[in-house]
Amino acid sequence: MKIGILTGGGDCPGLNPVIRAVVRTADSRGMEVLGIQYGWKGLVEKIADKLDVRSVSGIIHRGGTILGTSRTNPYKDPKNFEALRVNWKALGLDAVVAVGGEDTLGVAAKLYKDGFKVVGVPKTIDNDLSGTDVTFGFDTAVNIAMEAIDRLHTTAESHRRIMVVEVMGRHAGWIALNSGIAGGADMILIPEVSIKMKEVLGVIKKRVERGKQFSIIVVAEGAKFDGNEVLVEKKLDEFGHVRLGGIGELLAKKIEENTGYETRVAVLGHIQRGGSATAFDRMLGTRFGYHAVHLVEQGKFGQMVALKGNDIVDIPLQTAVGSLKTVDPKFYQMAETFFG
Repeated sequence: MKIGILTGGGDCPGLNPVIRAVVRTADSRGMEVLGIQYGWKGLVEKIADKLDVRSVSGIIHRGGTILGTSRTNPYKDPKNFEALRVNWKALGLDAVVAVGGEDTLGVAAKLYKDGFKVVGVPKTIDNDLSGTDVTFGFDTAVNIAMEAIDRLHTTAESHRRIMVVEVMGRHAGWIALNSGIAGGADMILIPEVSIKMKEVLGVIKKRVERGKQFSIIVVAEGAKFDGNEVLVEKKLDEFGHVRLGGIGELLAKKIEENTGYETRVAVLGHIQRGGSATAFDRMLGTRFGYHAVHLVEQGKFGQMVALKGNDIVDIPLQTAVGSLKTVDPKFYQMAETFFG
């Protein structure tokens, strides 16, 4: 049996542990693995190389993905879909393990409906995929953001500044909420709850009244100001997404205008998903890769591996991409207890 593996969408800590686990597990069962380069683009353009135990040796600690990635959507152009179909057959693939977030796995779900044998592995630092308690990459991103918040505390206090920390999170505020609580942020703003400047200023005022001349405010990139996302540009990618950016700068400007306090912005950006994965994400990626090969072996296509409690289970791909997992209002209500 020949299995293809690809990684699509944004890079993420833990991708290489997944690739390594798929290759080593498949090898132990006498299967051949083909590494498809640059996500779905590799199948559209027939860019693939054989992977074996030697080629994945020493990659578990490396960030990024040795297979490369892209945001290619083969369904956007009928010619690309036809090329994918032809190349799938030409490469002799019996199945493909697709590692990605809602877009990559959305394509996988469509391909399964069109008769292709696909299984999915959930990947996103945003932790917004339904059906799994946690996605690998999230723990690393949260820890990186938390460390940045820890470091910014001393600068904010020394200079008596307001520090706005912008973290990733297009539609879900999981990174902002977890890193903000763990880092002792004074306020956390997420996409699920529209920003109300009156409340932001109220938190700062409350701290000043307590003798605190500085504040740390964490905001997710997708947080809405006056009900609207803040964009770098309106151009759409192949999956119809705009490029977000600028909420931190806008928020800082509004705070400084209304309080007179010097306000600075730290945009963590891609730092959150670069570099080595935490032990948790390496383990989760390894477990996902191992179980993905078992799904192929069992002929359970159209499924995605997922974490439920401490168990690895499988759920339909369509369920995973059917809706985003956003922050529970009760969780945010708990976080509000610590604002100010």
